[in-house]
Amino acid sequence: MTEDHTSSTHPQLPPTMEDERFFRLRLLRSRRVGPVTFHRLLAEHGSAKAALEALPEVAMAAGVKDYSPCTNEVAAQEIAAARAVESRAVFFDEPAYPAGLATIADAPPMLWLRGNASLLQKPMISLVGARNASALGTRMTRALSRELSEAGFVIVSGFARGIDASAHSAALKSGTIAVFAGGIDIMYPAENAQLGQDIIAKGLCLSEHPPGLAPRARHFPARNRIVSGLARAVVVVEAAAKSGSLITARTALDQGRDVLAVPGHPFDARASGCNILIRDGAPLVRTAQDVIEALGPSETQTRTQQPLPLEVSAPATRPKRTLRETHAVHMMILDRLGPTPVAEDQLIRDIKAEAAEVTPALLDLEMDGRVTRQSGGLLSKP
Repeated sequence: MTEDHTSSTHPQLPPTMEDERFFRLRLLRSRRVGPVTFHRLLAEHGSAKAALEALPEVAMAAGVKDYSPCTNEVAAQEIAAARAVESRAVFFDEPAYPAGLATIADAPPMLWLRGNASLLQKPMISLVGARNASALGTRMTRALSRELSEAGFVIVSGFARGIDASAHSAALKSGTIAVFAGGIDIMYPAENAQLGQDIIAKGLCLSEHPPGLAPRARHFPARNRIVSGLARAVVVVEAAAKSGSLITARTALDQGRDVLAVPGHPFDARASGCNILIRDGAPLVRTAQDVIEALGPSETQTRTQQPLPLEVSAPATRPKRTLRETHAVHMMILDRLGPTPVAEDQLIRDIKAEAAEVTPALLDLEMDGRVTRQSGGLLSKP
């Protein structure tokens, strides 16, 4: 009788990379595991398989009883659905994953891709704006998108109607990236279905969600963090004072991205958000060249093109606050305030800023409804 090498006592082989990717998908799709929790569990347990095994105990410690991770069957169904639409997965630590996106705090652990994945390795600029865009807004978007594409940038947007659709359409020839709010196979809105097929053929569509998932309201802010996180800069073409595009701009600033804006008429509500951004220090955009200049010279240009010496030095002037500096003051104020009212002078002392910086920032936040001023000059969050 020959020796049985398949007995249970034979040492098991370590999981293959494909095994680990499968475990990662199961971990990511498990209940109460979002991007931040995923990365924390992976860091604490060393592998997705170990994290999955520890999940029930972790859930129990958090007061969640009868917890079960995502099953093999559910993960296998997702993979089959993705393959059916010729989509492929890329995880956060794989070479194909976009380097810029990997740096944000809540980077998607995995993306489903349809189209030309090599576009993720090129410099990207995001164009965002109103869904109910004006004729001038869509014309400006097409011009910016086309010219920036010709300059070597990949245009990223959120596949919505209006500004997003115009940006994608104008950049098709050079390649554009559409970030879906739902599953990679869900063309939303339906009117963009043909545009979506064109992008798959000539550009790239991506999503962090399972195929078949219809987008819901909470998915759009999550999508927007990817739109801004992929790019070196975000250009806001048209945006109301309270809009998703302004949320994207704030997210971009939190991620350390540059934010630029196209000005509009003061009477046009669709331009009010852009005008606010410009007032607060965002570079004003008239042409694609304004965007390119705002990003600064390339490394090659910096080395080869040194500025000529000036015969007369320009007088020193106090630099204008940048949008990022303004945003930083806003965040310091919001971090300090809570439901309990605080005096304005006490707030200024607490955040160690000048009154000249805090006063206009408070006015912005009051108008935006994020800070409430009460009797006696007291401030609080609403």
